[in-house]
Amino acid sequence: MSEMSDLYDDSPDGIVLRIHVQPGAGRSAVVGRHGDALKVRVAAPPVDGRANEATRSLLAEALALPEADVELTSGQSSRAKRFRLKGLDAEEAEKRLRVALEGVNPTDGRPGRSRT
Repeated sequence: MSEMSDLYDDSPDGIVLRIHVQPGAGRSAVVGRHGDALKVRVAAPPVDGRANEATRSLLAEALALPEADVELTSGQSSRAKRFRLKGLDAEEAEKRLRVALEGVNPTDGRPGRSRT
């Protein structure tokens, strides 16, 4: 089992990524892990689907995918969501998730690297 495989499930047309969303944050960012989900913060409030759209845009940007290939499949009104990432296989998902998480400090989960 790979180090990121607990964050997603394989599906016939891509992967389904588990996301934990914190809406109404100061800024939008991928911030680390939350159990078996990728944790993201979005500045948009959880009103009229705005946080869902902000999460979709953030995932598309962080994982280098067109927004059309990022689809919310469950959790429309929950912090726990699932997004289908079309056209990604498990190997490519691993690479892109690793890159998305590179800027997260593993000791405190906050964005940014702490290098001395």
